[in-house]
Amino acid sequence: MEENQEHKAIKNHEPNYRGIKAMPFVIGNETFEKLGTIGTSTNLLIYLTSVFHMKTITATNLVNIFNGTCNFGTLVGAFLCDTYFGRYNTLGFASVSSFLGMLVLTLTAAIKNLHPEACGNEEGSKCISPSGGQMAFLLSGFAFLIVGASGIRPCNLAFGADQFNPNTDSGRRGINSFFNWYYFTYTFAMMVSLTIIVYVQSNISWSIGLAIPTFLMFLSCATFFVGTRIYVRVLPEGSPLISVARVIVSAFKKRKLELPDEPKLSLFNHSASSTSSINSKISYTDQFRFLNKAAIITSEDEFNSDGSVKNPWRICTIQQVEEVKCLLKLIPVWISCIIYYISVVQQQNYVVFQALQSDRRLFGTSKFKIPAASYIVIAMLALTIWIPIFDRIIVPCLQKITGKEGGITILQRMGIGMVLSVLTMITSALVESKRRKFALNRPTLGFEPRKGAISSMSGVWLIPQLALSGLSEAFTIIGENELFYKECPENMRSIAMALVFVGFAGSSYLSSLLSSIVQKTTGGNESWLAEDLNRGRLDYFYYLIGALETLNLIYFLVCSKWYKYKQVEKIPQVAMEKLNNVEEKSLV
Repeated sequence: MEENQEHKAIKNHEPNYRGIKAMPFVIGNETFEKLGTIGTSTNLLIYLTSVFHMKTITATNLVNIFNGTCNFGTLVGAFLCDTYFGRYNTLGFASVSSFLGMLVLTLTAAIKNLHPEACGNEEGSKCISPSGGQMAFLLSGFAFLIVGASGIRPCNLAFGADQFNPNTDSGRRGINSFFNWYYFTYTFAMMVSLTIIVYVQSNISWSIGLAIPTFLMFLSCATFFVGTRIYVRVLPEGSPLISVARVIVSAFKKRKLELPDEPKLSLFNHSASSTSSINSKISYTDQFRFLNKAAIITSEDEFNSDGSVKNPWRICTIQQVEEVKCLLKLIPVWISCIIYYISVVQQQNYVVFQALQSDRRLFGTSKFKIPAASYIVIAMLALTIWIPIFDRIIVPCLQKITGKEGGITILQRMGIGMVLSVLTMITSALVESKRRKFALNRPTLGFEPRKGAISSMSGVWLIPQLALSGLSEAFTIIGENELFYKECPENMRSIAMALVFVGFAGSSYLSSLLSSIVQKTTGGNESWLAEDLNRGRLDYFYYLIGALETLNLIYFLVCSKWYKYKQVEKIPQVAMEKLNNVEEKSLV
């Protein structure tokens, strides 16, 4: 009887899913958005130093702060989305904001009065710094892009998954298909942005190179709004952070109470509203036992006739407590990922400057020079090539050996990536030492404006460190996304994805702080991070990050030893068969 009521409640609230029909519009929006923003953000360092004449350290810090704010803003975007606006409205507004930001950046390049005059060709000539008005206009474009990223990043993947019914086999197959297409288009956009668009920006014209992604961002907005009539729009039901706050407040109010000997049987376990909740029922755990006090029933707790509580800030259910535990368990791992990502940020930043002072000629003899920012595509190539090899060849072999789904656990996969990050920084240091030695001993390739001698070392030597960086991301970053998606309750997945991006933000801020500290403590203009890499010691800086990543690896191993994966009670098979029949009939 209870099972029939649950099935009936789900059927009455079930939206009209159009998964396959809606997917082209969602994927199209995502593809054009990434084509429009990735190449520009990657080449931003070159733009700021060459067009706005910023110093390398200033431009690096500004880009780190910009990227960090974009990622940190996702937490605000996820909160507003879940609480007030819903994913559709948030994505629509954010897409328009990103288009306006790209338009402003294009105008800074196209209109002479919006950027400083070009530097003189004579040796020793000074470059004019941007005026206050020019900087204000540039930063307004950054502000639009930050608003856009804050709304798009935590919502686009979840919005695409909303178009499929997660309670049926066909719906789950559709979600898996969507994820595959999502990462495929993301990779495609990265490849195009880091090659064609970056080449146009660096070698033909900044105004044209920025106008192309601006137009693509316009197409992204148009594609998204064209599919409006067939989207499933999940209405906001309030932020899950409120439930988290209630558990913490309730546990604090009852902090002096003692837990019963049999907490699993004695604590408040009301489940009358379970049919309207999208969350799976989580098994009881003993971790963070102090939070269990939020579910202790006292004489002061009052209940309604249906068994629900009158004051949800005084008592919570075991289910609510376990949901908060899932989030708290991830925090130590999340912190280790913040430290890990410093190596990725610094690699992406300084490999561009390494490339600028290396021999970037194709095959060493061609007049064609590979754009410095395009070297980063090697990391993406390594990631793209490795993923199908790992999934199709290595995982099946590991499954036969270990007997585990996926071959290895998610945390083991992340740990491998962190080991690779240490190797990445060591390799980067060795390559930079070689590049610097060649530049100082045999500066045969002349000079460039505001740069020192161009090393005769081929840019091909940058491939090993970039390939290792890509492999490291394939293990750790993808593993982190999967961990947060699977281990968080269903209604917290937007917040979970936002936390991942907030971690990236923390890494950007820490990277900027680390660069500034090294700049000041190692000698100013002749520091490890000098404007001219030949006068600096970037290799020492890479070794420093490698040491930091080694300490972080030890910390991560401790966290992994302590971590316990979420255990979910399965939905009865009869109920699942009924739900599958409902969707199959609706599709017909």
